[in-house]
Amino acid sequence: MYQKNNRREKPEFEQRLVDIARVTRTTAGGKRLRFRACVVIGDLKGKIAWGTSKGADVSIAINKAVSQAKKRMVKINTYKDTIAHEVKVKSNSAIIFIKPAPEGRGIIAGGVVRDIFELAGVKDVIAKMYGTNNKINNVKATFKALEKLRKVSEEEITGVKTDKISNDKDASKIEDTKKIEDKKEIKKDTK
Repeated sequence: MYQKNNRREKPEFEQRLVDIARVTRTTAGGKRLRFRACVVIGDLKGKIAWGTSKGADVSIAINKAVSQAKKRMVKINTYKDTIAHEVKVKSNSAIIFIKPAPEGRGIIAGGVVRDIFELAGVKDVIAKMYGTNNKINNVKATFKALEKLRKVSEEEITGVKTDKISNDKDASKIEDTKKIEDKKEIKKDTK
């Protein structure tokens, strides 16, 4: 007997609708009404993107924004569920300041910045928006800041060298000490 599988496939990316607006364009025959959608998508593992698009219907605008976002995917550099260093960026009138937070602190951010970090999979971060409340400009500034993050090793953060002496060097040191001991024994035997 045929059983129908009711489970849905999990989507590749989670998406959040950041902004939806009704926009009009004035033409010779009057005003033409459309919808603009701004969407942020992410896989909760460091890949994230955003897109904005217009459509005659809200669902059309959202679908177009998601397809646009998939074309400009960005991989962000994280370090132990947070970011590696502080970044301050200005884009248009939006200023975004982000900095790493201690483990367990959570996402301390507001508005669209919180959504972006949640979709990126960053668990501990502190962020502050200055300048404007325009959601699209804040999204642009946040992505500009995330692109400026560089990959940092643990050595650069802690200041402690992680390079250990390789086994070959240890072996050569042991061999050198054995040779010295052998020479001492040979000198004792000749006396």
